[in-house]
Amino acid sequence: MRIFITGMSGFIGGHLAARMLEEGHQVWGTYFIKKELRSLDALKGRITPIHCDVRDRRSLRAALARARPDRVYHLAAQSFPTVSWAYPALTMDTNAQGTINLFEALLWSKLRPRVLVAGSSAIYGFVAPEEVPVKEEHPLRPLHPYGVSKVAQEMLAYQYFKNSGIWANTARIFNTTGPGKVHDVCADFASQVARIEYRRQRNPMRVGNLAPRRDITDVRDQVLGLEAILEKGSPGEAYNLCSARAVAIQEVLDRLVAMSTTSIEVVVDKKLLRPTDEPVIMGDNGKVVRATGWRPGITLSRTLKDTLDHWRQRFHR
Repeated sequence: MRIFITGMSGFIGGHLAARMLEEGHQVWGTYFIKKELRSLDALKGRITPIHCDVRDRRSLRAALARARPDRVYHLAAQSFPTVSWAYPALTMDTNAQGTINLFEALLWSKLRPRVLVAGSSAIYGFVAPEEVPVKEEHPLRPLHPYGVSKVAQEMLAYQYFKNSGIWANTARIFNTTGPGKVHDVCADFASQVARIEYRRQRNPMRVGNLAPRRDITDVRDQVLGLEAILEKGSPGEAYNLCSARAVAIQEVLDRLVAMSTTSIEVVVDKKLLRPTDEPVIMGDNGKVVRATGWRPGITLSRTLKDTLDHWRQRFHR
């Protein structure tokens, strides 16, 4: 099949492209900034990257005309909640208008691939501890412009399915990590351990709040879940894509420190403490399991070891 991945140069996009190649598919995908292509070096010559700004409908039309896909994975987004507070209009333009542009480009080109929209658990907003694990029926109360934009994306997928007949559904992605991830707690801890091991950083490790519990899934499991939802899920539906287990940030830290080849001291840095931190974020994955049979298979220990080894390789160069 012909696969088209918007945001292919991103963390999940790169892993998804590799998975699609393993299955023998032809892969096209978009990137926004040229330096992002470095993340795809291992796939060079086997994929077709296309420069595209999803905010530009003409750019999307041209990209789709080249790829003429059978399947579309829409991952391109402004994906940082903190950035969304500083740039709410940019976030809505990229995420919501970008999704409109994608569906309108498909209508214009008369292409009818299946479409998976990458949603987010951020649409749920604050969830009380007694409300977890959160199910798809839970009220949507996003707490920042990023969360609002992901609600919009999901509703647009439903609208274009119902009104225009485009086969589309949504994966509500929870915390995703693994080799190559940056800007999350697992990557931050692993990179600090590796830096200390290779004397790129002095002891101690500096950490924030270790009490919260998070639903963490390996990216290599997540891409299998995305594929399962697109191939076996129902159009117009949304599915939690998560591990359905909550791990304390303290446990993540303890496991990585235990894997270190050197003695590591840990201190809590007040600068890293947030004004508010949800005590627990955990999803119920029963719907996707029933619909597709997908279940995460990679253990947390393997995820953390592979993430640490990824950072060790970077600092060993």
